[in-house]
Amino acid sequence: MRQSDRPAPNDDAEQIDDLKAADAKEVHRAVREAGEVEVNRPAASLLWSGLAAGFAINASLLAEAALHAGVGEVPWRTLVVSLGYPIGFVIVILGRMQFFTESTITAMLPLVTRPSLWTLRRTLRLWALVILANLAGTALTTLALTHLPMLDPSLRDAMASVSAAILRHDAASTFWTAIPAGFMIASIAWMLPNAREQSFLVIFAVTYAVGVTGLSHSVVGSAEAFTLMWTGRIGAAQALFVQIAPAVIGNLVGGAGLFAVLAHGQVRPEMHGEGADE
Repeated sequence: MRQSDRPAPNDDAEQIDDLKAADAKEVHRAVREAGEVEVNRPAASLLWSGLAAGFAINASLLAEAALHAGVGEVPWRTLVVSLGYPIGFVIVILGRMQFFTESTITAMLPLVTRPSLWTLRRTLRLWALVILANLAGTALTTLALTHLPMLDPSLRDAMASVSAAILRHDAASTFWTAIPAGFMIASIAWMLPNAREQSFLVIFAVTYAVGVTGLSHSVVGSAEAFTLMWTGRIGAAQALFVQIAPAVIGNLVGGAGLFAVLAHGQVRPEMHGEGADE
């Protein structure tokens, strides 16, 4: 081999660095910096991106409905139908759209790292704008899907049938089942810096687990609640205060209250004296 054909030492070092997984402190930095960018985005950008995420997440409901319509009454029906649940998440997360349950950790890390009234206000602003935009997106999309001739009647009926699963939960059980869902979805943002080319599999695996276990997700659950509301199966009060609001609060507790605080806690001793510099 000629000398010129050999890889440069720096190239070898870079290849080794690329293969190494980031440690917890590096992941914390990456997620925190992403959160700092998000909380400082203009309100219009957050609203448009959140609205797009609200539109796109309905792909989960549509995929589940298509599988539900194609699979008969068999014991393993839920296992198959839930394969459609991750589709909207893949679009939203890899598309870098503003999504409430992902922002619970990304926006929380800057706040717990450098607590201040200004950061708290920016974090609450982000959450409020994103969840309102996400819900507006699911409401408008499900209204169109249920009232305009966009889908075959059989698929519209399947959307309602899939959505009816949320009626098993009252407000209290919606809240409690939303906590582990919020924790699990927030974990995706923590894992993605190390996922690299496996990002699709990470998102798919975690969200499939949320869907197949029947946990409550505020945004997908809102699409299901609005579908039932637009088709006359439940009223607006039940959709908003029994299905959606408890899920929003539970996701926030699980994502920001548990996962983000625990994720920060594991690296906080190593950040002692460095917070102002990072």
